[in-house]
Amino acid sequence: MRELLRHPVVPGLLVSALGDGMSLVAVAWLAVQIAPAGQAGAWTGLAVAAYALPASLGAALLSRFMRGLRAARLVAVDATLRAVALGAIAILAIAGSLTPFRYVLLLAVSSLLHAWGSAGAYTLVAELLPDEQRVAGNALLSTFTQASIIVGPAIAGTVTGLAGPGWVIGADAASFAVLAVAAWSVSARRAHQAPPPRESTAGAWQTLRDRPRLLGLLLVTMVFFFLYGPVEVALPVHVAEDLHGSAGLLGLYWTVFGVGATIGALGAGLLARFPPAPVVAAIIVGWGAALLPLGLTDAIWPGLLGLAAGGLIYGPFTAISTGLFQRGAPPEALSRVLAARSALTIPATSLGTLLGGPLVALLGGQLTLLLSGLVTVLLGVGVAVAVRGRSVARSVVATDVERAHRPRS
Repeated sequence: MRELLRHPVVPGLLVSALGDGMSLVAVAWLAVQIAPAGQAGAWTGLAVAAYALPASLGAALLSRFMRGLRAARLVAVDATLRAVALGAIAILAIAGSLTPFRYVLLLAVSSLLHAWGSAGAYTLVAELLPDEQRVAGNALLSTFTQASIIVGPAIAGTVTGLAGPGWVIGADAASFAVLAVAAWSVSARRAHQAPPPRESTAGAWQTLRDRPRLLGLLLVTMVFFFLYGPVEVALPVHVAEDLHGSAGLLGLYWTVFGVGATIGALGAGLLARFPPAPVVAAIIVGWGAALLPLGLTDAIWPGLLGLAAGGLIYGPFTAISTGLFQRGAPPEALSRVLAARSALTIPATSLGTLLGGPLVALLGGQLTLLLSGLVTVLLGVGVAVAVRGRSVARSVVATDVERAHRPRS
């Protein structure tokens, strides 16, 4: 972690993570303010989707232009585009000239390269640290994200109340400008120090097909994130209708989750000594089990404790799963593989959220939470069985090879 923190890009990533945490509140609130009467729900949904989903499109369509860039330059181009587009939104909003269509369009532009920016950040970890330290390095970056969920919304709520959401979006733009300056300065210096990285002739999808373990991990991650999606719809409904709670109670649920996830992400390095595949399976089972108190009781405290434990259990997942990709993908193709991973996992969560609407309408919030938890536990158990079966198969093969080479008496 000390090695990473000395790199100029990493403090910039911390600043931009805080900006994104603030935008969790500001993006939706600004959409509500500028939407025509009776259309707030539709434009808010479009705005939230536009702030994330185009990253998948950018990962798929812009590989030809992005795949040869160094890690720092991937971060730089994403941060620059995000700063410019979000800055334009802030200026238009403060001037009173922002229309819903312009807003959604600029949000979509701002997120177009974000899968590549994220891939660049984790590729940087792989470039700077040896294999045994990468999980701890990944944990530092994921901790930035988790901590921003705790701090960012609180700051955004205060600034929005005092000055309006346009100023919060402006602060987010400024945070990415800081990251862009740091990343461009690094990439400019290194351009004169070393030749460009060797470019792989294989695309991301071919690389994944040639490595069944990485492909399997990607598919498991997609299903895991998909099963999480309904929680974002079901929890607010459960709090409002089943518990007759307030927005403050809903915020408390997400706060305890964020605190747990931050602590869990910080502790991810402690799990690096264990085989990563069983740890991934245990995290999936643990998160599903953590949802069960919400689905089985109307009492508030069991649900809060369950969600806090769920955050603690889930916290290391990004660091450990990314570490598996860093270990399994060739260095020259790593940024493309990580961008492809983001391109598939981002819409997986969104599709799960979309499914959550009909599920909640049919089953209610509490039963949807219970269903999500139970199916997630089954997914984790299935992964554990598959990992165990693969280990047994490897043991049998190793024994047979040893017997074949054993000298006969």
